[in-house]
Amino acid sequence: MPPSRNSRYSTTRQKSCQQCSTARARCDRKETCGRCDSRGLTCTYPTATSRDTSPPSENSAETLMPTNSEELQIENSTDYQINKRPQSMAETATASAPGPEPEPVANANPDLICPINPDDIQNRWLNAYVPLPGQEAKNYSTNISQLISRTLKSYGLKAIQGRPPPFIHPTHLSLPPISTCFTLLKLRRIPMEDESVVAEILKREMTRLHEGHTAYSDMELFGAFQAYLIYTMVLFFKFTPPSMDFFRQAMINLQEIACATSRQGLACMSEKSIFSSPKWEAWHVVEAKRRTLYTMYFMDNMLSVLDGFPTYIGHELKGLYAPSSNELWTASRTEWDQEYRSYRSDWGQTPFRLDELWPASSDAAEHLEKDRQRRTEKWLKDVDGFGMMLYAVTSCTYEN
Repeated sequence: MPPSRNSRYSTTRQKSCQQCSTARARCDRKETCGRCDSRGLTCTYPTATSRDTSPPSENSAETLMPTNSEELQIENSTDYQINKRPQSMAETATASAPGPEPEPVANANPDLICPINPDDIQNRWLNAYVPLPGQEAKNYSTNISQLISRTLKSYGLKAIQGRPPPFIHPTHLSLPPISTCFTLLKLRRIPMEDESVVAEILKREMTRLHEGHTAYSDMELFGAFQAYLIYTMVLFFKFTPPSMDFFRQAMINLQEIACATSRQGLACMSEKSIFSSPKWEAWHVVEAKRRTLYTMYFMDNMLSVLDGFPTYIGHELKGLYAPSSNELWTASRTEWDQEYRSYRSDWGQTPFRLDELWPASSDAAEHLEKDRQRRTEKWLKDVDGFGMMLYAVTSCTYEN
């Protein structure tokens, strides 16, 4: 094949199998490489594909970025193409993002399940306008509203400083949507005369994530969900806020993405089993996804309060597990199996659920209420700051 302008991209992409390329790991390039063989992954080599070298459109973030590339380590456009090697923005973000490289979770993992109806997540924004039968309103006190607001603001500040908030696991930082997000947020750390330029870049990236999310792979969709939520929080707390109309539309879009990624799995079947354990990679995805979902609900509730709309208990999430212990969330790969065995020994087939923090039924038997209190205290002794904040909000909101 004669050399061409694009041939070097095709050659480079053929060096590693698809799984090693996704994880940015070394590949021995055998017919079934050693890494895939040891992990039981399907080893495939992509067909050479030319990369689009057309110049960025006038709507791309590149046209709005400052030219101080030494400070930002950003080149070219923020665009990355699904199922292709990320372009330079995502590559640079991956290199600059802290934390270890992620291990890929195979699409259509048979252990991943969605135990709830994800369509109810997508339609949650309608509740303020068309309340459904059985909905229970909740009223946040001023102090609780401030706690939620300041906590969400701290998550945005962490992201701006290059540190993951407690719903993003460090192993997921190099997923293209998240690594791009952390690189774009560096713009907020550079003094600029007009912050509206940076805000416009973030809003355009949000639009791009939403418009393209139906074509994303499972892991890219999961990363897009987390990145879109971070953009929403940062724009609200760290910039002159756009109109509330913008944020209500952003929340509608975010709930649509949340529905799509939730459908691909919010739990592992093996989490309920005493005979098998979930894979380290798969468990961290569903745990991070649940934490991101709960954070999105806090953001949605806060916007509803500011809009003067009622807020409702998220009954559509009933049955999902509450945030895990700090030890399990932060354990390294070598430590995690032992930590999970200890966790399963404590909880068996009935891990602590989110709805156990909600108001108990008025006709609940006394012994059931005592068991509920016992389980809550058992859960509290091991949770991290994220779980403790969740408990503080629910206990103060639902306390009789």
